[in-house]
Amino acid sequence: MNTIEFIRSGLDYSKNWTCTLLDDMRDTPFVEPTPRGGNHPLWVLGHLIVNESVLLDEWIQGKPNRFPEYQDLFGYGSTPVADPSKYPAYDAIRPHFDLIRQDTLAYLDQLSEEQLDHPSHYNKDPFYSTIGNCFHALIMHPMSHAGNISDARRAAGKSPLMT
Repeated sequence: MNTIEFIRSGLDYSKNWTCTLLDDMRDTPFVEPTPRGGNHPLWVLGHLIVNESVLLDEWIQGKPNRFPEYQDLFGYGSTPVADPSKYPAYDAIRPHFDLIRQDTLAYLDQLSEEQLDHPSHYNKDPFYSTIGNCFHALIMHPMSHAGNISDARRAAGKSPLMT
């Protein structure tokens, strides 16, 4: 397995696992993961969509974010609220994650391993300084929010998916 294949495998696994959790909460997307609130499943979904565009479009390719209409709701610094009137429907935004991830994989497929070391368009944090670093974040970001969804599932009374 080469580096590109490893990244692809990580991208596939992280999205598939996170979307398994998210789609299980499709009918209850505003359940908060703790008694004190937190990142409910719909916010997590929107946040992953917006920030996949941050990483792929802005930081890797130097293009504008393709979801500016969702920036205030789901972008960095946004605060989740359990008020359905403030958000688009789950089914309205869920396809965006599939589409942008397809674009992420298509972009990855045209890269060489050497290009992973090329600088990104983001220079404020060394963690995101190369295209490879940005792909690392694209793998890890969904997994970091899978815990939010798992906790929301338990708060909704659902059993763990893996025991």
